[in-house]
Amino acid sequence: MTTQLVDDATPAPPRSARPDTSRRRRRTARTAKYLLLLVFLMGVMIPAYVLFVTSFKSLGEATPTRAWALPTEWYTGGWERAWDALSPALGRTFALVIPSSIVSAVLGSMNGFVLARWRFPYADLVFTLMLFGMFIPYQAVMIPLVELMQGLNVPSGIPSLFVLHVVFGLPICTLIFRNYYASVPEDMIEASRVDGAGMLRTYASIVLPLSAPGFVVVLIWQFTSAWNDFLFAIFFSNAQNGPVTISLNFLASGQLQDYSASMAGALIASFPTLIVYIVLGRWFIGGLMSGSVKS
Repeated sequence: MTTQLVDDATPAPPRSARPDTSRRRRRTARTAKYLLLLVFLMGVMIPAYVLFVTSFKSLGEATPTRAWALPTEWYTGGWERAWDALSPALGRTFALVIPSSIVSAVLGSMNGFVLARWRFPYADLVFTLMLFGMFIPYQAVMIPLVELMQGLNVPSGIPSLFVLHVVFGLPICTLIFRNYYASVPEDMIEASRVDGAGMLRTYASIVLPLSAPGFVVVLIWQFTSAWNDFLFAIFFSNAQNGPVTISLNFLASGQLQDYSASMAGALIASFPTLIVYIVLGRWFIGGLMSGSVKS
């Protein structure tokens, strides 16, 4: 009996201590998360810092031994030389990536709609074979592609690259749109059929107005892929008719390395894709996730 009384008389810890402890744990976890993100951010931004500061250094100061140091005098000659070398190729690259992105997005949208909503014999086999093109290494088919383009008399440079980026972009565009259109309510498709609309009318009147998130994802993907491509460009173009990646390669090569112009050229070549992600980035994740759950 005495032991029981002693136990009952032991004061319980105040209830407010538990919420305070839980709050401290959440605050500590949040701080650790932000510190980890800061470390990752520094790892990503360090190369950008080296690019930026080196691009404003003079020829004598832009050396690997002074890569981390700020320029003693901010010099814009590297930017001028980079712009003179890359500006013609920038125009050709825009003439390549904008049409190829739009054409591949439109064709991928049509393919995705047909494969998602209009079933036909061996539709799954056709879709599987189309996706198989995503997993073929480009290096394995490069020589046959060169012979094919020469046999078809497709001019080298932008015309050849346009055809290649449209063809090789179709599988991923079709996959994205097929998954997206699978989430469109079936009642809308059935209602259009009841009203007498055919496949093209249903696509143009019902499906296409709902496709903005899918088009944002595909256009960003295709624009970035075509802009950053180097393998196709080195095989099917040259410095006179090729995209900016070829001109940047020639700018960065040579026996006498111009580090300031090379770094400035790398920044100039990366600005368009950066702007695309800044302008359309907030719709990118939403477009990717919009077809992940079927309605």
